Amino acid sequence: MAAVTSRQRILTALVALVLMLSAAFYALAQQTGEAKKSPAAPAGKRHTLAAMLETVQWGWLDPKEPPKLTVDSGDTVSIETMMHSHDKVRPGITIDEIVALRRANPGGGPHSMTGPIYVNGAEPGDVMEIRIVKIVPKPFGINFNLPGKDFPTIGALAPEMPDGYVKFFTLDLKKRQAEFKPGITLDLKPFPGTLAVGIDPNDPSPRKGGATDPMAPVSTLRPWKNGSNMDINELQEGATIFIPIFLKGGLVWTGDSHCRQGNGEVNLTALECSYREIALQLIVRKDMKLEWPRIETKTHWIATGFDEDLNKAMVNAVRESVDFLEQQKLVPMSRYEAYALSSMAADCRVSQVVDVRKGVHCMIPKSIFTKKS
Repeated sequence: MAAVTSRQRILTALVALVLMLSAAFYALAQQTGEAKKSPAAPAGKRHTLAAMLETVQWGWLDPKEPPKLTVDSGDTVSIETMMHSHDKVRPGITIDEIVALRRANPGGGPHSMTGPIYVNGAEPGDVMEIRIVKIVPKPFGINFNLPGKDFPTIGALAPEMPDGYVKFFTLDLKKRQAEFKPGITLDLKPFPGTLAVGIDPNDPSPRKGGATDPMAPVSTLRPWKNGSNMDINELQEGATIFIPIFLKGGLVWTGDSHCRQGNGEVNLTALECSYREIALQLIVRKDMKLEWPRIETKTHWIATGFDEDLNKAMVNAVRESVDFLEQQKLVPMSRYEAYALSSMAADCRVSQVVDVRKGVHCMIPKSIFTKKS
């Protein structure tokens, strides 16, 4: 009887051991499966880049500007930004002073651009994936329109607004709000108005001083394939943008910081502000090819298009939407199906009409894809 009991105990122990090992292998398999479905972001170092006259350029993207920081793919950089015109746009500035600053940099934008950041391994033809990890604004904001009598093409209603106008804001960072005036409160929705990689040598934009060298500085005024002054208000904390790379090292810049903007940015400016920190994770993607920037948020894929003609900007953005839908692998479809789906589901919005080149971004909702990968 004792021998039987002993055998039963051994058998019970073996069964328990088998069950434990099975559970362990099952858990490992589950982890492996999850890792395949949701690859973790590459782990990298953290860096900071302060905004100083030595690290910030006013109104131009110069491909020959020495990098202010060199990082590896996967690293995260916490970047400080300035207000416009090397931080000369401050509380109490007059519209005449704003006009003078605009004229002080002929052809250049008003934007203060922190950078460039050189990313090791980035080569022309690659894609720079930029994840917006965190945005912490500074507490001052401003909105203004230039006088239409002097700048008749800058602003949707410039000829109807002959005088310049400026409005200042103290931002309540705890509540993430700004009071427009008593009775009107705006929730802050910060995003970088300008986020760029190094210039496209084939960008048809005029070069600084009328230079014919394709590697001469390009104004920050016009958005293009390298990003720049896109003014797309979906680029908030948690969003990711993919931008085609044209120059070795990628050369990442950011500025023109916004705390809120309506689509169109119709009077010229948003709720312009600056950031104590915008944390960007920079990842070189050698497995992607893009012609125009593409954005991903928690709820949407976003295709972009830019052109001096708003109709052509729309065509570019729609073509990008169709390309994306035709190429995605979740639910295979023909190009005609992608065109039809874009018409029924993609919400195409005017990003801005005030940056010489107009912008359109088409919002493709992820919720339409009900098949689980």
